[in-house]
Order: sequence, then structure tokens, then C-alpha cells
Amino acid sequence: MEKSVSAVQESVAIHRPRCAAARRRAAAVICTLLLLPALYLNLNSLVSWIHPAAPPFAHLSAHCAHIPPIAAPAFHQRQRALAATLHALNASVYIAEPGASAQYYANISGRSWHLSERPLLLLVAPRVSADGTVEPRIAVLTPTFEATRARLLPVPAEGAVVYPEWPEDVDPYQVAVDALGVGDGTIFVDGSVRHFVVDGLAAAAPSARVLSAPVEIRQLRERKSAEELEIMRCANEVTVLAIRAVREQLYIGVRESEAHALMDEALAAAGLEGGSSLVLFGENAALPHGSGTDRALGPHDFVLIDCGGSLHGYVSDVTRTFLLPDSSASTRHLALWHLVHVAQARALQAAQAGVVASSVDAAARELLKTSGNGQYFTHRLGHGIGLEGHESPYLRGGSKDVIQTGHTFSDEPGIYIEGEVGVRIEDCIYIDEEGRAVYLTEGVGAPTQSPWAP
Repeated sequence: MEKSVSAVQESVAIHRPRCAAARRRAAAVICTLLLLPALYLNLNSLVSWIHPAAPPFAHLSAHCAHIPPIAAPAFHQRQRALAATLHALNASVYIAEPGASAQYYANISGRSWHLSERPLLLLVAPRVSADGTVEPRIAVLTPTFEATRARLLPVPAEGAVVYPEWPEDVDPYQVAVDALGVGDGTIFVDGSVRHFVVDGLAAAAPSARVLSAPVEIRQLRERKSAEELEIMRCANEVTVLAIRAVREQLYIGVRESEAHALMDEALAAAGLEGGSSLVLFGENAALPHGSGTDRALGPHDFVLIDCGGSLHGYVSDVTRTFLLPDSSASTRHLALWHLVHVAQARALQAAQAGVVASSVDAAARELLKTSGNGQYFTHRLGHGIGLEGHESPYLRGGSKDVIQTGHTFSDEPGIYIEGEVGVRIEDCIYIDEEGRAVYLTEGVGAPTQSPWAP
């Protein structure tokens, strides 16, 4: 027995080092297996740091990089046209606050000077020279304490710009009237000027007539030049490209808020300022401007994206209703999509120089009525677009505005069946020199031809 025990102890003593070695080897293998994922991630991080992956929307930045802003000579031409129109209408002065019209005539946008209770006003008056030429006089009414900042505004003008100042204890409107010697003439104010400014001008010049600028002046900004159309064309093209790029990032189950964030990122990458987007899935799109929910995308849902941004101040506006590559839709919903698509084309054909704006709306609306879906087209066909996202003239029933060359509009018919589905397709159009309507987005293959090809 003693010998047997001794033999066992001897055997254990011999194998103990072997067992310890085996345990160490096993521990090393386990540690290696545990560390491999971390090592892999670190290597990937190192590779990503050395060769960073391009953002999914980086390619969009090049599309409009070559497009210049409006140059000074164009502003000079606009100011001369305004002065000539004022003279022809026997008006003393045109007045606008910072915004689209002040930006059009003097490069004073709402972003460069935010509105407050203290008025800063652009004043343009006609001056007849000795040879009978009508020239513009440009003035910028400014609070005295803001005068230095006002003079820093990049106002293009062929002559000197005058900056009448008003101290805080002085009536600013009296300063404006006295600076231009309005007397008993006619003051035209831009349609977006606030009421308290209009009231102040009327009180300061009781013998003058203070009127909203008439159609002859409004049309100067409504009808776009070749330079403006070049900017608008590129802005709308890159908006379409941004929608297509976002579509490639979407998947079944993504939420509206996630798609919205991607869309805003794509618009910013494209170089558009102030980008905004509306993203609606399925029945949420039956409310044209959204439901306020955050729906997940289902396999049979349409995606509706309505978005735009500005390039050199000019706004884009595009809407696409589409399906993902692995999505499917009912025959009924696909038929509705194709109806809207045809209605958009009908409106394009109807939009010509010389026709009344309401007839273009009627062309699209009649098609949808004939199909039995007229009650689901609940808004006007379109709006003017340029330095404002929505500006005159409008493509709506009842409008008596006559379409002219250079006009730009959205063409956006839709069908909205609440609780079921919403479809809208939108491209902006312009009226060319031959009087025909042309898509601003045709350079990137617009209009859309299929729910799977936005």
C-alpha cells in the first residue's frame, strides 16, 4: 500500500508541471480569442484614420461649385430698371425692408440684416439727368448707432449710396421722407413691408400717397434673368441629386426623423444654405405638410420627401414620392403615382407665355377629376419661386395673372387620401425665351419616370 501511494505521489509530481503548462497554454488561447476583436477594431480604426471613408454625400459639393453669385453689373441694371419704372409711374420713391426685394435690388437680405422694431430701409428714387436719362438714387435709412454696420453692407451701386441716420429720439420716417424730398408725391412700398412702417411713412408724409408697389414693379423681380436661371437650375438639380443620395441610405424600418436628418445633411453637403426637408412615410404623406409623428418605414410604403435650400439666395423646391429597391406597393397605389406623374406633365404642356395662370392649374386638376380623384387634390398646383420659396405669381384656380417669359413656378400636383396614402411630385419650371415651359431639373434627368427612379 505504501508503495502504491508513493507511486501515485510520484506520478502527480511528474505530471503537475505538464498540467500547469497546459493551463497556461489554454489561458493564452482564451486571452488571444478575447483580444482579437479589440485588435481587429483597433486595426480598422488605424486604417480609417489613415484612409478615412468619404462621407456618403461628399460628392454633391462639386455640382454647383462653379456657379457664381449675381455680379454688380446685374444689380446696376436692376436699379436702373426700377428707377425707369418709378419715373414712368410718376412715383417719387420705392421703399423695401431687408428681405427678398431689398436683396434683389441692393444685396440686402434678411440674413445680412435681421428685422427689428428699429427700421433699416432701402430707398430707391428716380433722378432725371440733364440729358433726360433716368438714374437711380440709392439710400439706406439706418439707426445712428448702427450706421457703421449699415455702411459695411455690400450694396452695389454705380453712384454714391447715401445713409441718412436717425437717432433714437427722432422719427425715422420723417428722416426718410426729408432725405429724398418726397413732398406730395407717391411712395411705393414693397408688399412685404410691415404695417407699422407703412403707417409711419404715411404720418411723416401726409400729402403723399403711400401705396403697395404695383404689378409693373413686382414683375421686375418675378421674371428671371439668364444669370438667375443658371443659379436656380443648379440649385434644383443638386436637390434632386441629394434626394437620390439619401434614398441609397434608407432601409425598411428607418424612421422619418432619421431620414429627415440624412436629408438635411445631404442638402448642406450640396452647398445649399438654409436647407429644410419634409419626410413622410405611408399614410402620413396624406397630410401634405405632415402629421408630426415619427413613423417607421414599412415594406409597402411610399417615401415622400419635399425639400430645398438656397444657392446665392435663390431657393430650390423638389418633391419626390418613391419606393426603395426592395419595396413593393399595391396596384392601386402605383396607379395613383402614375396619375400624379401624368398630371405634372399636363401642367408643363399647358404652361406657356401668354396664358392665364389658372388654366395651368386646371390642366392638371381636370385629369385628376376625370380619373375620379379630383377631391384628393387639395392644394393649388404651384407657386412662384426665386429669392423666396413662395412668391408671386401663383398657379391656382381663380388667378388672372398672365404667364410671361422668365417666370418660374413649382409644378406639384398631388393625391392625398387620408389614412391611406399620399403622393406628390414636384419640379420647378421656367418659361424660356420661346414661351415654352422647361423643367429646371431636366439636366439631371428630371422629371422622375418611376416610383423606383426618383
